[in-house]
Amino acid sequence: MRLSLLSAAVVAALVGYGSTIALVLAAAAAVGASEAQTASWVLALCLGKAVGSAFLSWQSRVPVVLAWSTPGAALVAASEGATMAEAVGAFVLAGGLIALTGALRPLGRAVALIPDGIAAGMLAGVLLPFCLKLAGAAEALPLLVLPAVAVFAFVRLWNPAFAVLAALAGGSALAFAGEAALPAIPLALPTLALIAPEFDAAALIGLGLPLYFVTMASQNLPGFAVLRAAGYEPPVRSALTVTGGLSALIAPFGGHTISMAAITAAICLGDEVHPDRGRRWIVGLVYAGVWVALGLFGPAILACIAALPPALVAALVGLALLGPLTGALTAAFAVPDQRFAAVVTLAVTGSGVAILGIGGAFWGLAAGLAVHAMERAARRA
Repeated sequence: MRLSLLSAAVVAALVGYGSTIALVLAAAAAVGASEAQTASWVLALCLGKAVGSAFLSWQSRVPVVLAWSTPGAALVAASEGATMAEAVGAFVLAGGLIALTGALRPLGRAVALIPDGIAAGMLAGVLLPFCLKLAGAAEALPLLVLPAVAVFAFVRLWNPAFAVLAALAGGSALAFAGEAALPAIPLALPTLALIAPEFDAAALIGLGLPLYFVTMASQNLPGFAVLRAAGYEPPVRSALTVTGGLSALIAPFGGHTISMAAITAAICLGDEVHPDRGRRWIVGLVYAGVWVALGLFGPAILACIAALPPALVAALVGLALLGPLTGALTAAFAVPDQRFAAVVTLAVTGSGVAILGIGGAFWGLAAGLAVHAMERAARRA
């Protein structure tokens, strides 16, 4: 065991956890999760990522690093009206569809037919409202939020992967040095809380399907691209089948989808991790162990985050999503023939409109596809 394997795995896991845990907590709050259900949600995600990373790395001899779906968490956090049980039903559907995409080639080809610009427009519409809250948070709590933003901006110039983690650390230090009180740290280990799913049609269409699309488009595909850029052939079909199957299994314990990692995966793929490319896959096993530890210490971490001022947490969520929003907007407007349809998708999704109980992400995708089809028909005429 090389020390470089441990250091890379620890850094990747801490970056993945610290930069987006506030968003996961916002998602849990949006669907009315109790404190025990929220702790179970985080533990289920950690264990799912650990099992999937270890198994896929061992099976393929490729350093496969998994993440929870950050855009998926944003989608859940933006949802309205769904109960925890209905959200669990949507999570089961999304996980099952990801697994079927890996197992059934026709489904994978059908997903590939959705224009990239429209898929990116839907993602941008989901992320934009959270980023817009950043300025309001700074206005509400300037002495706490503005220093955190400054730390983020400075560290981002040096290493973007650490920017949100540094902002979380700096903002938390200022908060607890000021008016925020340190919470009592729970000593008991977390447990998984079983939540019986409810398969409500509106939640399945308005939350489950968009969760599937954003996870595929914004997490899995970039994750495979990162592996290819590092010179590895990603195990696409087995990765989709395993991550989708695990997502469906952890859903009754609150976890939303797990997927391929991109930014954190890059930390585990360089020559500095292990000089022998054929042995670099071991980092996936170490990474899995780190996530088990993070899952077990989850209650203490969640208690500290819950004690932070809400404006600071909202600011951290906005900072964490600026990078994904940049990527989504870039992809949405990359193809000229898809730009107007992408804007329509973004506008409808970002509006948060809910028709027939179905959320804006679905209607944004439907509107974008309809406009795109009309424009294609007009060009052919």
